[in-house]
Amino acid sequence: MRIERMGRRHRVMTSVGAVLLLLLTACSLPALPDAGKIYVDRWAEIKGSDKDVSEILVAFNRAEDALHARDLDGLMALYSEQYRYHGLLKSDLRKIWEEMFAGYDNLASTHTFSRIHVGGSAKQPTADISCTGSLWGLSKETGNRVFIDSWWYEIHHVVYEDGAWRIRGHAGEDTKALPFGTSPHPFF
Repeated sequence: MRIERMGRRHRVMTSVGAVLLLLLTACSLPALPDAGKIYVDRWAEIKGSDKDVSEILVAFNRAEDALHARDLDGLMALYSEQYRYHGLLKSDLRKIWEEMFAGYDNLASTHTFSRIHVGGSAKQPTADISCTGSLWGLSKETGNRVFIDSWWYEIHHVVYEDGAWRIRGHAGEDTKALPFGTSPHPFF
Protein backbone atom coordinates (compact mmCIF):
# COMPACT_ATOMS: atom_id res chain seq x y z
CA MET A 1 0.00 0.00 0.00
CA ARG A 2 2.75 2.41 0.91
CA ILE A 3 4.62 1.69 -2.32
CA GLU A 4 1.42 2.32 -4.27
CA ARG A 5 1.00 5.77 -2.60
CA MET A 6 4.59 6.68 -3.36
CA GLY A 7 3.98 5.65 -6.95
CA ARG A 8 0.97 7.97 -7.21
CA ARG A 9 2.93 10.83 -5.65
CA HIS A 10 5.74 10.25 -8.08
CA ARG A 11 3.32 10.28 -11.05
CA VAL A 12 1.63 13.46 -9.76
CA MET A 13 4.97 15.21 -9.18
CA THR A 14 6.19 14.14 -12.62
CA SER A 15 2.99 15.46 -14.21
CA VAL A 16 3.24 18.77 -12.32
CA GLY A 17 6.90 19.07 -13.31
CA ALA A 18 6.09 18.43 -16.97
CA VAL A 19 3.35 21.09 -16.96
CA LEU A 20 5.69 23.60 -15.32
CA LEU A 21 8.43 22.81 -17.84
CA LEU A 22 5.98 23.37 -20.71
CA LEU A 23 4.85 26.67 -19.21
CA LEU A 24 8.39 27.88 -18.62
CA THR A 25 9.57 27.04 -22.12
CA ALA A 26 6.46 28.50 -23.75
CA CYS A 27 6.85 31.87 -21.98
CA SER A 28 9.85 34.05 -22.62
CA LEU A 29 10.08 36.83 -20.08
CA PRO A 30 12.62 39.63 -20.23
CA ALA A 31 15.67 39.42 -17.98
CA LEU A 32 14.89 42.89 -16.59
CA PRO A 33 11.59 44.68 -16.15
CA ASP A 34 10.36 46.74 -19.08
CA ALA A 35 7.24 48.51 -17.97
CA GLY A 36 7.58 51.43 -20.36
CA LYS A 37 6.85 53.88 -17.57
CA ILE A 38 8.30 56.58 -15.36
CA TYR A 39 8.24 55.85 -11.64
CA VAL A 40 9.17 57.83 -8.56
CA ASP A 41 10.62 55.48 -5.97
CA ARG A 42 8.61 55.48 -2.76
CA TRP A 43 11.78 56.41 -0.85
CA ALA A 44 12.77 59.13 -3.33
CA GLU A 45 14.33 62.30 -2.01
CA ILE A 46 12.21 65.13 -3.42
CA LYS A 47 13.18 68.78 -3.07
CA GLY A 48 10.95 71.03 -5.12
CA SER A 49 7.40 72.22 -5.45
CA ASP A 50 4.65 69.77 -6.33
CA LYS A 51 4.07 71.81 -9.49
CA ASP A 52 7.70 71.50 -10.65
CA VAL A 53 7.93 67.80 -9.85
CA SER A 54 4.62 67.14 -11.59
CA GLU A 55 5.75 69.04 -14.70
CA ILE A 56 9.05 67.12 -14.77
CA LEU A 57 7.13 63.82 -14.68
CA VAL A 58 4.82 65.06 -17.45
CA ALA A 59 7.85 65.87 -19.63
CA PHE A 60 9.40 62.42 -19.17
CA ASN A 61 6.07 60.62 -19.64
CA ARG A 62 5.46 62.62 -22.82
CA ALA A 63 8.85 61.45 -24.10
CA GLU A 64 8.00 57.84 -23.21
CA ASP A 65 4.71 58.16 -25.12
CA ALA A 66 6.64 59.57 -28.11
CA LEU A 67 9.06 56.63 -27.92
CA HIS A 68 6.15 54.14 -28.05
CA ALA A 69 4.57 56.06 -30.95
CA ARG A 70 7.92 56.27 -32.82
CA ASP A 71 7.47 60.07 -32.82
CA LEU A 72 11.02 61.34 -33.19
CA ASP A 73 10.06 65.02 -32.97
CA GLY A 74 8.04 64.35 -29.81
CA LEU A 75 10.94 62.46 -28.28
CA MET A 76 13.44 65.18 -29.18
CA ALA A 77 11.24 67.77 -27.43
CA LEU A 78 12.59 66.38 -24.13
CA TYR A 79 16.08 67.63 -24.97
CA SER A 80 17.22 71.23 -24.56
CA GLU A 81 18.60 73.09 -27.57
CA GLN A 82 21.71 73.58 -25.38
CA TYR A 83 22.10 69.83 -24.74
CA ARG A 84 25.74 68.87 -24.22
CA TYR A 85 27.16 65.61 -22.96
CA HIS A 86 30.51 63.98 -23.77
CA GLY A 87 30.71 65.96 -26.98
CA LEU A 88 27.20 64.99 -28.08
CA LEU A 89 24.78 67.70 -29.16
CA LYS A 90 21.02 67.51 -29.61
CA SER A 91 21.56 66.92 -33.35
CA ASP A 92 23.75 63.90 -32.50
CA LEU A 93 21.02 62.50 -30.26
CA ARG A 94 18.53 62.84 -33.07
CA LYS A 95 20.77 60.67 -35.27
CA ILE A 96 21.15 58.10 -32.49
CA TRP A 97 17.37 57.89 -32.00
CA GLU A 98 16.85 57.70 -35.81
CA GLU A 99 19.18 54.68 -35.84
CA MET A 100 17.26 53.16 -32.93
CA PHE A 101 13.96 53.55 -34.78
CA ALA A 102 15.55 52.10 -37.94
CA GLY A 103 16.90 49.04 -36.10
CA TYR A 104 14.21 48.28 -33.52
CA ASP A 105 10.46 48.05 -33.14
CA ASN A 106 8.51 48.26 -29.88
CA LEU A 107 11.09 50.45 -28.14
CA ALA A 108 10.30 50.95 -24.47
CA SER A 109 12.12 52.15 -21.43
CA THR A 110 11.62 52.11 -17.71
CA HIS A 111 12.80 54.92 -15.46
CA THR A 112 12.81 54.97 -11.68
CA PHE A 113 13.57 58.36 -10.15
CA SER A 114 15.18 58.10 -6.71
CA ARG A 115 16.02 61.78 -6.28
CA ILE A 116 14.58 64.99 -7.73
CA HIS A 117 16.18 68.25 -6.62
CA VAL A 118 14.78 71.43 -8.14
CA GLY A 119 16.93 74.54 -7.85
CA GLY A 120 18.32 77.34 -9.94
CA SER A 121 16.71 80.75 -10.04
CA ALA A 122 13.14 81.91 -10.57
CA LYS A 123 14.13 82.96 -14.10
CA GLN A 124 16.03 79.76 -14.88
CA PRO A 125 14.81 76.76 -12.82
CA THR A 126 16.94 73.64 -13.01
CA ALA A 127 16.75 70.17 -11.52
CA ASP A 128 18.93 67.12 -11.01
CA ILE A 129 17.19 63.76 -11.25
CA SER A 130 18.81 60.48 -10.17
CA CYS A 131 17.46 57.77 -12.44
CA THR A 132 17.84 54.02 -12.80
CA GLY A 133 16.38 52.30 -15.82
CA SER A 134 16.62 50.30 -19.01
CA LEU A 135 15.87 50.49 -22.73
CA TRP A 136 14.54 47.54 -24.74
CA GLY A 137 13.50 46.93 -28.32
CA LEU A 138 12.51 44.24 -30.79
CA SER A 139 15.36 43.79 -33.26
CA LYS A 140 14.24 44.20 -36.87
CA GLU A 141 17.20 42.03 -37.90
CA THR A 142 16.63 39.01 -35.66
CA GLY A 143 13.07 39.46 -34.41
CA ASN A 144 14.34 38.98 -30.87
CA ARG A 145 13.69 41.24 -27.94
CA VAL A 146 16.96 43.03 -27.22
CA PHE A 147 18.31 44.74 -24.14
CA ILE A 148 19.81 47.97 -25.54
CA ASP A 149 20.95 49.96 -22.53
CA SER A 150 20.70 50.28 -18.78
CA TRP A 151 21.71 52.90 -16.29
CA TRP A 152 22.13 53.04 -12.55
CA TYR A 153 21.70 56.30 -10.63
CA GLU A 154 22.38 58.34 -13.74
CA ILE A 155 21.87 62.03 -13.01
CA HIS A 156 19.84 63.94 -15.59
CA HIS A 157 20.45 67.70 -15.53
CA VAL A 158 17.20 69.35 -16.62
CA VAL A 159 16.23 72.96 -17.20
CA TYR A 160 12.90 74.74 -17.55
CA GLU A 161 13.06 76.11 -21.08
CA ASP A 162 10.37 77.38 -23.45
CA GLY A 163 7.56 76.34 -21.10
CA ALA A 164 8.70 72.77 -20.38
CA TRP A 165 11.35 70.79 -18.53
CA ARG A 166 14.10 69.52 -20.85
CA ILE A 167 17.30 67.52 -20.41
CA ARG A 168 20.38 69.72 -20.78
CA GLY A 169 22.89 66.97 -20.02
CA HIS A 170 23.87 64.27 -17.59
CA ALA A 171 26.32 63.98 -14.70
CA GLY A 172 29.85 63.00 -15.47
CA GLU A 173 32.88 64.63 -16.91
CA ASP A 174 32.02 66.31 -20.19
CA THR A 175 34.93 65.27 -22.38
CA LYS A 176 35.19 64.39 -26.05
CA ALA A 177 37.09 61.16 -25.28
CA LEU A 178 35.85 58.66 -22.74
CA PRO A 179 38.03 56.22 -20.82
CA PHE A 180 38.40 52.82 -22.49
CA GLY A 181 35.47 50.53 -21.77
CA THR A 182 32.96 53.25 -20.90
CA SER A 183 30.21 54.80 -22.94
CA PRO A 184 28.02 57.83 -22.43
CA HIS A 185 24.38 57.44 -21.51
CA PRO A 186 22.55 59.89 -23.75
CA PHE A 187 19.09 58.36 -23.38
CA PHE A 188 16.40 59.94 -21.28
